[in-house]
Amino acid sequence: MNSIAERLTEVRRKITEQCERHQRRPETVQLVAVSKGKSTAAIIEAFQHGQVLFGENYVQEALKKIQELHDLPIQWHFLGPIQSNKTRDITTHFQWVHSIDRLKIAQRLSAQRPAEQTPLQVLIQVNIDDDSAKAGVAPSQVAELAEQLSQLPNLQLRGLMTIPAIKAAPVDAAESFAAMNRLFLQLKAQYPQIDTLSMGMSADWQYAIEHGATMIRIGTAIFGAR
Repeated sequence: MNSIAERLTEVRRKITEQCERHQRRPETVQLVAVSKGKSTAAIIEAFQHGQVLFGENYVQEALKKIQELHDLPIQWHFLGPIQSNKTRDITTHFQWVHSIDRLKIAQRLSAQRPAEQTPLQVLIQVNIDDDSAKAGVAPSQVAELAEQLSQLPNLQLRGLMTIPAIKAAPVDAAESFAAMNRLFLQLKAQYPQIDTLSMGMSADWQYAIEHGATMIRIGTAIFGAR
């Protein structure tokens, strides 16, 4: 399979198979195509084959693409670390942010969200494995940050996101995904709008679906190696 369309079709087929294997409906898992480092032509090809959700990690790279593709009804997801001097660009041009791990950043995003736009949909990033190489709050800090975010007028807290520590084999991430699902269900019991658990990438998404992911982030398996 050489084309983006073919790879996208294959990814969707495998998602359906994995959902059915674990008694889940395929429509309960959303696919975010991670397009960092990829051209607008690649994004257009994926869009033409039904892909609407795209994820970017770097603000300046993303803004160029968003401007060039402004006529397409793409839903843009910001996935990377957030610098204070980039919050205005992020909150203006993205519909979702997966990487909230500080109240200060969340406050800036809420304050700078344009009044004419709907609330920014946000996820708390959790460092589920206490990995020094990963961003995110500790599991014990999720409840406090969630309560603070729920008070911000221009944000809507939708759930949690994680990037597990690099494991010897993808299957080893299953324990981390299971822990995230438990945390997600606890949060969902408190906040009725919580519905999104973003976890799983090209190497390990099958295990994420097994443990309750509602949103997976796939780049290489769709667009090819960077």
